[in-house]
Amino acid sequence: MAPMWDRLDGITRRFEAIESELAQGLVDVQRLATLGRERAELEPSVRAYRAYRESQAHLDQARALLDSDDSDVRGLAEAEARDLEPRLQALERELRERLAPRDPRDDRDVIVEIRAGTGGDEAGLFAADLFRMYTRYAESRKWKTEILSQNETGIGGYKEIIFEVKGKGAYSRLKFESGVHRVQRVPLTESSGRIHTSTATVAVLAEVDEVEIEIPERDVKMDVFRSGGAGGQNVQKNATAVRLTHIPTGMVVQCQDERSQLQNRTRAMSILRARLYEKAVEARQAEMAEARRSQVGSGERAEKIRTYNFPQSRVTDHRIGLSLHNLPAVLDGGIDPFLDELSTRDQAERLQAAE
Repeated sequence: MAPMWDRLDGITRRFEAIESELAQGLVDVQRLATLGRERAELEPSVRAYRAYRESQAHLDQARALLDSDDSDVRGLAEAEARDLEPRLQALERELRERLAPRDPRDDRDVIVEIRAGTGGDEAGLFAADLFRMYTRYAESRKWKTEILSQNETGIGGYKEIIFEVKGKGAYSRLKFESGVHRVQRVPLTESSGRIHTSTATVAVLAEVDEVEIEIPERDVKMDVFRSGGAGGQNVQKNATAVRLTHIPTGMVVQCQDERSQLQNRTRAMSILRARLYEKAVEARQAEMAEARRSQVGSGERAEKIRTYNFPQSRVTDHRIGLSLHNLPAVLDGGIDPFLDELSTRDQAERLQAAE
């Protein structure tokens, strides 16, 4: 118990130091942003700890009156103690959860990349189904979505689609979607009624800003070209499409949906930063030999995480062994039952790691 309270005392001192520095008004814009983020992260724990200490003080006072000669005073003290004890237990549970190791990216906006895998045109159509599923889910949580880049198949599917999801806690929910999604269904073009299996890969990246990850200009090669619309329509006369190559890693990002070269470059740089940040995080985790158990599995994107079976209207998440027998509702954005269970298990593991 003592280490927990020592940590909370330290967090409170740090919070008070940040408030003092902010009150002086002597920090620059970058420092202000950094302190603001840290303060917002610490405040819920400090508020809960202060409430705990206040409740504990009141409980100590009530217990001191339990030996009073006055029966009325004893009765009031007993009643107050009965009210305070469960509140203290709840606050202690909250504090333990807040002290559990936490992914600092949880409150970030995200960039979601969906790529068709095995299965040809059917895989592209499945990628489109997943894109619709996530956009409907985002709508249900009042999050905003915006397409950053897309490569259509021409029959309503996508070879690749990259989009942004903006909203508080977007990464904390959608991070569990990284991996290989598999679909089993009879394609419309299949005359014999044979079930085909196709896949699509989903990658969920936390957005980062320039302050957090700096990419020197010398490390990026930019190529520009003309972007073309479907079927040769709406072809841009000017070279506005942008392809960025990160020279040290060979990573390539391409954007062509915006009207100006600058807008496409800005979006491409945003995707590149998110990918490099994710790569750096994964490298640190590998060095620490703590493979990400928090995705209830290895967290590797090659891992099959979910199967969508159309003939049986069943969706199964293989990481937690949970099946839902209402596939249309899931594809309409109803993925909370999976995410709730994955989040609960993730939290349990983090709590165990904090003991």
